[in-house]
Amino acid sequence: MKGTIFTVQKALPLMGPGGSIILTGSSAGTTGAPGFSAYGASKAAVRNLARTWAEDLKGSGIRVNVLTPGSVATELARAALGAEGLAVYGAMTALQRMGDPAEAGAVAAFLASSESSFMTGSEVAVDGGLAQV
Repeated sequence: MKGTIFTVQKALPLMGPGGSIILTGSSAGTTGAPGFSAYGASKAAVRNLARTWAEDLKGSGIRVNVLTPGSVATELARAALGAEGLAVYGAMTALQRMGDPAEAGAVAAFLASSESSFMTGSEVAVDGGLAQV
């Protein structure tokens, strides 16, 4: 959490109207998972930071949102989990599959663009429904 705070503090003086801060969340910030209490609490804090900073930055034209990815089939995930592990994690989602990195990237691009100009303090879950249903 400190890294998030320090990074945003350093970035803010470089930003102007139309700027977009995208924080990375996790479904662990909204759901409980054994053994992940500190991680889950830090991600819940990130969600709250976005909401608080949205208020703090009123009138600046800078937006703050959270992108919360679910299980994404990155190269690292493929190497660590293998095909069987990917299938197990994918089966936990309502869409019955892992996400593709391009799917999370498309949402990040949207949040960074003027297409999302009326969004701030929001959390966007790109998790195949994992923490939504």
